[in-house]
Amino acid sequence: MPTIEAIGSVRTAFRDECERLGEVLRGVDETDLDRPTACRPWTVGELLAHVRSGAGRLVDMLAAPAPPRARVDAAGYFGAAKFTAPVDAARVAAGRREARETDGPALVADFDRAWRAALHAVDAAPPDRVVRTRHGDAMELGEFLRTRVVEVGVHGLDLAAALGRRPWLTPAAAEVVADLLTGGRPVPPALGWDRLALIRKATGRAALTDRERAVVDAAGFRRLSFGA
Repeated sequence: MPTIEAIGSVRTAFRDECERLGEVLRGVDETDLDRPTACRPWTVGELLAHVRSGAGRLVDMLAAPAPPRARVDAAGYFGAAKFTAPVDAARVAAGRREARETDGPALVADFDRAWRAALHAVDAAPPDRVVRTRHGDAMELGEFLRTRVVEVGVHGLDLAAALGRRPWLTPAAAEVVADLLTGGRPVPPALGWDRLALIRKATGRAALTDRERAVVDAAGFRRLSFGA
């Protein structure tokens, strides 16, 4: 059964990463928001709109009736079967539409409000609460919150690249994302990766060499789809 302590560590990771991203965003202007990202066809503003929606998603989920039991964990949420072409197209279109409907300063402020409202909803919920995702999956609250850490952390790397900033990941968020990617296994010493390198490589933000790919496959790391 999920404990308050277990959810608390993921909550800390989500809060820390959102706060860090918010600090970076307070320095962007309209020109920055129009920059292209590697998450094509999104601009910085459109990707931020997507991250804002994802960060605040738990508010409505926790207001809805709870499913009787969890069926999927965080790794299962990122299964390739979930992110079909129609689902991905709808996700892209939603980000672009939301960015058009909100100007830059409001978009940054909305991100801050969204994640803080989500944390408030998490704090009011019991640790064993089950929620239903937009894919229809029933998940433990703590497991879904792990996916939100991935959402903000990995897309934070995309935003850093688009804005010409050094990539960041707060320590708590890096630990949560790395643990999900490796299934809790240690990173093979032969790779020589720190957590940032692991996350960039394992999520396709940096290319794998043939040797690295062979080591990763032998280590049994999870192959996840990140259409969060």
